[in-house]
Amino acid sequence: MTYNTELLDRAKRHPEKQKREDRPMGKKPDWIRVKAGQGKKYKETLDTVKGLKLTTVCEEAGCPNIGECWDKQHATFMIMGEVCTRACSFCNVATGKPDALDKYEPLRVGVAVEKMGLKHVVITSVDRDDLKDSGADHFVKTIEALRFKAPNTTIEILPGDFRGSVEDIDAVATARPDVFNHNLETVPRLYPTIRPGARYFRSLRLLQRVKEVDSTIFTKSGLMVGLGETKEEIAQVMDDMRAADIDFITIGQYLQPTPKHAPVMHFWTPEEFEGLEKMARAKGFLMASCTPLTRSSYHAGDDFAKLKAARDEKMLKQAAE
Repeated sequence: MTYNTELLDRAKRHPEKQKREDRPMGKKPDWIRVKAGQGKKYKETLDTVKGLKLTTVCEEAGCPNIGECWDKQHATFMIMGEVCTRACSFCNVATGKPDALDKYEPLRVGVAVEKMGLKHVVITSVDRDDLKDSGADHFVKTIEALRFKAPNTTIEILPGDFRGSVEDIDAVATARPDVFNHNLETVPRLYPTIRPGARYFRSLRLLQRVKEVDSTIFTKSGLMVGLGETKEEIAQVMDDMRAADIDFITIGQYLQPTPKHAPVMHFWTPEEFEGLEKMARAKGFLMASCTPLTRSSYHAGDDFAKLKAARDEKMLKQAAE
């Protein structure tokens, strides 16, 4: 008897989704095209990640930009394991009961960043609702290890919502990452079906709280489009973000990972993305990156430099007034 290994892998990664009906995965438009990684730098990145037994969201989430980023030796490290305690309808990361935390992981991340010579690193994680602090202390230790092993590297983190715990949010913000990123992902109306384990205003409040702890930390958040949201709803989310003093917004096209995941309702055109970016800049964001292939950590290093320059320019204008 032969088995479809792809289907078995999906069932193992997403057991909670197996009773759902398959949703058709339509053909992607011409503007959704990426190159596969195959260069020397791609292999070096892969060897470093595997050699240090680390996990990247690039692989686990099936990011379409992995070839381009790894060819440039850019990688987003995913800490606290590769199994998430939540089951968002859009996400390709495995769901289930995670293993215990690896206390040596923070140091190995630091070693990897030092070895790769990264100027900017992005650290994300699975949700760990099984832990009392949702993994806040592990984030702090990872930031500390990075400061020790790679003191000249700027640090961007992309954690979960810490279940809204002010104590845990404060602990991570006090460790002073350069960028604190937390994605709202979609518009409030779609949360019950797309992001059922999260709460829209809880995520918004998290980012607002970071600024209250340390106003010098850049805050950042991202949206996916193509899930059935309207332009008016996106505009309202932008207003909510600005009210929370979020500096940087990213917007990219949602791509359906498997037939069991939420379907793509609409492929936004490059011209529509240009319109969203103009809208975001008009609303006062320091930075906006809105393209079909934009992801939270896509071009994060280059964008951090632009973000700093934009804030410096804003401060100079305010001083001159």
